Order: sequence, then structure tokens, then C-alpha cells
Amino acid sequence: MGGALTGNRCAVLVLLFLLLPACAARPPAPIEDHTRGATPRGDRYTVLRGDTLYSISFRYGLDFRRLASANNIAAPYTIYPGQTLKLAEAPVRVARTDTKSRSSSAPSSPAGSTRSSSAPPPTTTPGKTTVKKAPAPKPPSTGTSSTAPKADGWRWPVAGRVSRRFDSALHKGIDISGDRGTGVVATAAGKVVYAGTGIAGYGLMLILRHDDVYLSAYGHNDELLVTEGNEVRAGQAIARRGSSGTDAVKLHFEIRRNGRPVDPLTLLPAR
Repeated sequence: MGGALTGNRCAVLVLLFLLLPACAARPPAPIEDHTRGATPRGDRYTVLRGDTLYSISFRYGLDFRRLASANNIAAPYTIYPGQTLKLAEAPVRVARTDTKSRSSSAPSSPAGSTRSSSAPPPTTTPGKTTVKKAPAPKPPSTGTSSTAPKADGWRWPVAGRVSRRFDSALHKGIDISGDRGTGVVATAAGKVVYAGTGIAGYGLMLILRHDDVYLSAYGHNDELLVTEGNEVRAGQAIARRGSSGTDAVKLHFEIRRNGRPVDPLTLLPAR
């Protein structure tokens, strides 16, 4: 009897020994993927539902105007799911005026000439050619009703302690700790150009466009109070601080200048 029990125990131990490697080899439970196609194929990116040109340029550290120029996308920079974009920066196209002198006998410009249509034709006098200068082109529209503030005009987006500072290589903004649900305000007047969870590592986030140079971003919110396309005032409540996409309650705050991260503490007022 005792021998039979001992034999059974041995059989159980052998079975467990055989099963342990199989259990160890089993892959872990899947984790939700928030990258949403963030890894491009070469220098190309396929637009996904929820993407905006601003979120793509933010994700890859590109100037949104130069990204648009590289892909022949005109303002207001509408893109579509399935569209393929070149992840490149081209010079922003501006109207050019041809000021080269021409004699009265010069042939007229052929079709397809690069001469600006806004430039007036030259007027001539005997022995001399004078070209009237076209008025300087107006700067492109910012798409917002305001411009970014001067160096002393930015405001803090939320109260709290700076728990992690800017690092150009590792941390593109600052983290501000505090209570969950605290109101997050716009650091300057602008327009909401992205609202969602499509950028890995930021949780529920907002991106504001202040002018052609500056964007600001607000990550890890629990709730958004504005939607894409909304115009917001400086100091207007836009979100509530939370812990989405991270393990602690905090606001991750960034300022981008021409697509590149800058230390927000160099622009925010001392406190």
C-alpha cells in the first residue's frame, strides 16, 4: 500500500516537472497597444483614424507646416485614414516676386511660368526699364484668433510641484504632480488641434496650436473639457489632471517651437 502511494506521488511529481516548462513558455497576457501605427515603414507613415497632421508632426518631432509642405497639403491640413505621408520637412512655400528687369521687347511669360501672378507688369521708358515692386506677401494665416504670448506671457497650466524636469534627450517636457481632478488650463490662447489617446506614452492628451511657431501639449488627463477645433482663451479650463497612460497622478506638459521641444521652465513665469 505504502509503495503504491509512493509510486503515485512520484508520478505526480514527474507530471508537474513536465508541465512547468510548458507553463513558463506560455506568452504573457496581451497588453493594449497604444502606438496606433507610430512605427513608420522607412520614411513613410500611414494615417490612422483619429490622427491629425499635428499629432503626427508632434509624435516625430517635426514642424507641422514643413511636414504639410513636404506632402503638398494646404491649410487647414486635412488628412485621411489610409493616406501615406512622407516623414520629411520641406521649406514652407511662400509667394515669390520676380524682380528681374525685362525690356519692352522681351517675350511674354509662357504658360506655367513661376512668376507670381500678383506682381504688376514692368513699366518702361526709353533706355530704361523700371519694375514696380509687388507689395510684401501677407504672412500665412495662423488658424487661430491669437498669437503666442511674449516670453513673460505664458501661464502655468496647473498648480503643483514639478516632479520631473525637461531633458532634451529623455523627457520632452515637465511633469507637474498634484491632486486628481484638478483643472488644467490653456497656457496661452490658441486652437485645439488634437484630442485623444493615439500617441503612445501620453494617455488622454490635448495639443493646442498658438501660432505658426508654438504648440503646447497636455498629457495624462482623466477628462478633456474641449474638443478638436475649439478656440480657447489663455487660462480657460481644458482638462482635468489624472493618470491616464501612467502610474501616478500628474500633468505632463510640453511646449514645441517649430516642432522641437523646448524647456517649458524657460517660458513659464517663476513661482
